[in-house]
Formats: sequence, structure tokens, C-alpha cells
Amino acid sequence: MSAAALRPVPRPGVLEIEAYVPGKSAAPAGVKLHKLSSNETPMGPSPAAVAAMQETAAHLELYPDGAATRLRQAIAQKYGLDPERIVCGAGSDELLSLLTYAYMGPGDEGLYSQYGFLVYRIAILAAGGTPVVAPERDHTTDVDALLAAVTDKTRIVYLANPNNPTGTYLPFDEVRRLHAGLPKTTLLVLDAAYAEYVRRNDYAAGLELVAESENVVMTRTFSKVYGLAALRIGWMVAPAAIADAVNRIRGPFNLGAAAIAAGAAAMADDAHIAKAVAHNDAWLPRVTKALEGLGLTVTPSVGNFVLIHFPEEAGRNAADADAYLTARGLILRRVGAYGLPNALRMTIGTAEANEAVVAALTDFVKGAARG
Repeated sequence: MSAAALRPVPRPGVLEIEAYVPGKSAAPAGVKLHKLSSNETPMGPSPAAVAAMQETAAHLELYPDGAATRLRQAIAQKYGLDPERIVCGAGSDELLSLLTYAYMGPGDEGLYSQYGFLVYRIAILAAGGTPVVAPERDHTTDVDALLAAVTDKTRIVYLANPNNPTGTYLPFDEVRRLHAGLPKTTLLVLDAAYAEYVRRNDYAAGLELVAESENVVMTRTFSKVYGLAALRIGWMVAPAAIADAVNRIRGPFNLGAAAIAAGAAAMADDAHIAKAVAHNDAWLPRVTKALEGLGLTVTPSVGNFVLIHFPEEAGRNAADADAYLTARGLILRRVGAYGLPNALRMTIGTAEANEAVVAALTDFVKGAARG
């Protein structure tokens, strides 16, 4: 009898899942680290959120509020929502997984676009479903391609808007067109993790569509503009029946007391969010223009990051650029797992970090050109 036969065996499909690999966090010894691989805000968290979190330290012996009432009420107040239709989770990742587990099983299909968030595929496979990928056009979600891929087995359509890692987005009219073309029994999940950064008149995160539909959910996160990635806080708003289904399988204490307190305080600190958004508004176009001036292609982004494309030639490609930057303490994100082997994703960081990347890539491009 083999050794494998003497231990528990995961159900079919589990070992075929490629685990999500976060962005790098380390630089060589002796150089200053600028981590621009995870789309974290350079502004840090709201001081009010830090103070609220610290207040919970004196009561670590107590379980947190399993319903995250204070946090749901803060979100509801800001957006004019019914708190009963809000569910909070350990990052929006957990909520995406819970939605998938609640509405998908073996034989069902989950649909997303070509460069959609890797967690969608992981959640679909973990639920026993089949991932279906629709091609994009110019690194942008193609509504017609998505609708063409819908079958009677499609249970969930996932739409990251804006999308990570490309930074592109769909105007809200296109989102409505997508929704109108879906069966009423198919769930549309609007993943709006980067919504706060978007400055386009034709964009909407999806609150209105959720309010008027029975098959639309919107997820959000505190890990980006709010600067609370370490606490893992996400939230979703959904029709009452969907919120009820997710709450039935959600862990009873999936958010800690510190996360609940900090999230509620951060949601109320409009000045801190405005500061973070203003920083991004100033640097996103500046970085894009500088990189394009080096002859590099940059996908137009509405998020807090840019996708930089490199030539395929040895000595000039993304892997070479990544090694060059890493040696200088500049950590960007490789996106080969997304099918983009010759691109790097760069978070908009501090002024110092942004300028350092541009300077380093200037030297890299010039050096590669000299051969």
C-alpha cells in the first residue's frame, strides 16, 4: 500500500488549484525598500482608525460582535444603505469565496474576463465549479464576449470594475447592458475594490444596480484607499435573500474587534480618504506620462496602479526589468500568472518611490538600448 493511501485525500480538483501568490515584499540587504507590488496606499491608515483599534487592546479576552454591527452601521450611514443588506468579511476575498460557495457547485460555471482577479478562479474551483474565461479587448472587459460565454450552467459572473491588474474599467452603461443580458437566476458580482480612485463621469460602483435588482452584489474593501490591508476588512451589499444565504455559511466571528473598530472609524474619516485620492490623482498621470516617455507601453488606468508592458527581447523584457528594479529595492508585481508575462504592475507610491522607479527604468531602458 502506498504512503498516499494512508492519509486523507482532498476531493477531486483541490490539488489542481494554483495557490494565490501575493506580491513580493523583500529587497536585497543594504538597499532601501519601496514596496509597490500590492496596491497599498502610501498614505497609511487614518489616525482615527489606529486610535479606534488601539482602544480594543484592553479587551482582547472578549469575542468580537459576530454581526460587525458598528461597522455595518458606519457603512450604511455613509452610503445610505440598509445595514441588514450589508455583510462584512475578512477582506473582499472572503466574501467572493462565500458567494461562490453559496451559489455554485459541481457542474456549475463561473464566468469572468481574461485578466480578471485570480481569486475568482480559485473560488470557483474550490466550490467544485468550472471556470469560464471570456476574452478581453485592449485589456478591457468585453461585454459581448462575456454574454456570448453565458450558458444555462452559468451561476455567477464576476466583474472587477476597475479591473486588477490592468486598471481598465467599464462605463456603467456597459455594466447595465451586461446585467440586462444575463438570466435572472445568474448572479452578477461587481468587485469594486478600487472604486474610490476612479475619476470618470461615466463610472459607478454599482450601488444603484444592487438596489434595483435581485441578482446583483457589490463587494468593496478597506485594503486599498483606506489603508487597512493588515486588518483584512471587506464588505458587500446585496439583496436581502443573498445576504441571508451568505450569512448562513459565514463564520460567526470572521472579523476581529480591532478590524470592526478601525473600519468604522476609517469609514467616517472623509478627509483622510480625500488626501489619499488627491495623491493618486496627482501621481497617476505623472507616472504614466514619464513611463510612456521612455518608450514603454502603459495600459490606461483609473486605479492606484499602472500596468507597464515591456518588449519581448532578452535584456529588455519584464523579467529583466524586474530583476534590475529589485536589486535597487524597487519591488513591483510580476503578472505572469494573469497571462501577462511581459508586464509589471506598479502601485502609485510615495513621491520618493515613484521618482525612484522612473529613474531606475530610465537607466534600464538606456542600458538595454546600448546593448
